[in-house]
Amino acid sequence: MDFNELYCIKNEAERVNRTYDIFDEEKRFSSKAARVEFITTVQYIEKYLKPGDRILDIGAGTGAYSIYFSRNGYEVSALELADANIRAFRKKIMPSDCIDLVQGNALDLSRYPDNHFDIVLVLGPLYHLKNDKDKQRCIEEAKRVCKDGGKIFFAFISNDMVTLTEFAYDEKYFLGDTYDHETFKVFDFPFVFHTLDEMRQILRRGGVKILNEVASDGVSELMAERINNLDELSYEQYLRYHFYTCEKPEMLGRSNHLLFATEKE
Repeated sequence: MDFNELYCIKNEAERVNRTYDIFDEEKRFSSKAARVEFITTVQYIEKYLKPGDRILDIGAGTGAYSIYFSRNGYEVSALELADANIRAFRKKIMPSDCIDLVQGNALDLSRYPDNHFDIVLVLGPLYHLKNDKDKQRCIEEAKRVCKDGGKIFFAFISNDMVTLTEFAYDEKYFLGDTYDHETFKVFDFPFVFHTLDEMRQILRRGGVKILNEVASDGVSELMAERINNLDELSYEQYLRYHFYTCEKPEMLGRSNHLLFATEKE
C-alpha cells in the first residue's frame, strides 16, 4: 500500500483502515518528544477521573491510553477501526487487563448503552472525518453513551501548525501542491486538518461545554531532536514549561495536536 493507492480508495472507513498499513501507530509515542502529547493528555484526563469511573476509548489506536488506564485500575472499553492497530493492541493485552476491545466505527456505537460511561475519549476519529455530518454524528454518539455531566475528550490536528511542521521537513514546502496557496488550508489527505476556530465551532455545534483547550504537544515535533537529547532532569523541566504554556491562548495555534476537555450538558 502506498499513498497513490490509498488516495484511490473511495470508501472512507476502508481508507482509514488502510492508512494504518502505512503509518505505524505503535511508534507514535516512542520518543521523549512524542510522549509530550501522551503525558499531557493523561494529565488532563486524570484531572476529571474519579475512582470507579468507566472509560470508553473510541478510536483507541494500538491501546496506549486504554492500557495505561486499565493498569491504573479502571474498567476500559476500547473501539478501533484499523486492522493493523487491532492486531498490535491485542498483542499487548495481558490477562490482568480489564479491557473490552472490539473492532468498530466511531459513527456507530450501538453496541454501547446510553448514559453508560463517565469518561469518553475521542482522540483519533476527528483526524479522519471529512464531512460535517460525520463529525457531528461522531460527537452525538460520544454524547449518547456518556453519562450526564460526564467528560468527553476530543483531539484534532491543527492546520496552521502542520504547515510549519511540514516546512521543517521540506524547505520547498511553500512551493508545493499540498495546500491552498491563498488560504493556507492544508489538503485533507491522509488526515483532516482544522484551524482552532473550526475546532471550537464543531464542538459548539455538537452541544458540548468546553472546559479546557490544550496545546497537547506544543512545539515538540518541531523541537524533537533537541527534546529527545535532553537528560531526565532537563526533560522534566521542559515538561513543566510545556504545562505552564499549554493552555495559554497565544500557544494554542502552535501545536500539532489540540485537546479539548468537554462536558456533556
